Amino acid sequence: MSNATTFENVWKLFQETAAQMRETDRKFQETDRRIQETSEQMRETDRKIQETAEQMRETDRKFQETDRRIQETSEQMRETDRLVKDVTRQVGNLSGKWGQFVENLVAPGCRTLFAERGIPVHQVHQRIRANLDDGRNMEIDILVVNTDVAVLVEVKSTLTVADVRDHLNRLQQFKDFFPRYADCQVVGAVAGIVTEDKAAQFARNQGLFVIVQSGETVALANEPEFEPRTW
Repeated sequence: MSNATTFENVWKLFQETAAQMRETDRKFQETDRRIQETSEQMRETDRKIQETAEQMRETDRKFQETDRRIQETSEQMRETDRLVKDVTRQVGNLSGKWGQFVENLVAPGCRTLFAERGIPVHQVHQRIRANLDDGRNMEIDILVVNTDVAVLVEVKSTLTVADVRDHLNRLQQFKDFFPRYADCQVVGAVAGIVTEDKAAQFARNQGLFVIVQSGETVALANEPEFEPRTW
């Protein structure tokens, strides 16, 4: 009985041990599977890291290319700005010379034109400027004067209605800027190498002389009976 019991115990122990070994083997296999899965995941992670690093390198390359283009564009813009300023300066100089040319065309004829309309001319001045203490300033293109009358002539290469309006405002303020003519009758005139029809009509309606180009000289576009407005 003792030997049988011992055998059964040994057999039972053997079976338990075998079962434990099978379970241990199963766990080893499961562990190995998980290790393989983990290794695969690590390889996938490493692949993604490499892809990300490559994308970052490509992004950095694009940023550098963009920065280079921005610098090139900035340089081109600076060059364009320089050219625009240079052209603007040249146009400004040309406009100033053209304006002076037009004034020089009109000024010599003023003496005869206004004398024929009963306004004797003692002096003809060009580019007369004045400033007030409040910062306002005024420039008269051509000022024709005698002891009783001052004629303010505004000269434009192309005369517009807006130019006429500006000159009316100038006439209104003239004596504030030039008090020496406070006792004079102030008369207005506008002149243009090209004069818009509406501008000429508006000027005449406002009582201004209208001077136009006539061949190599200038002429008045007002009717003989025209009476100028005085300020």
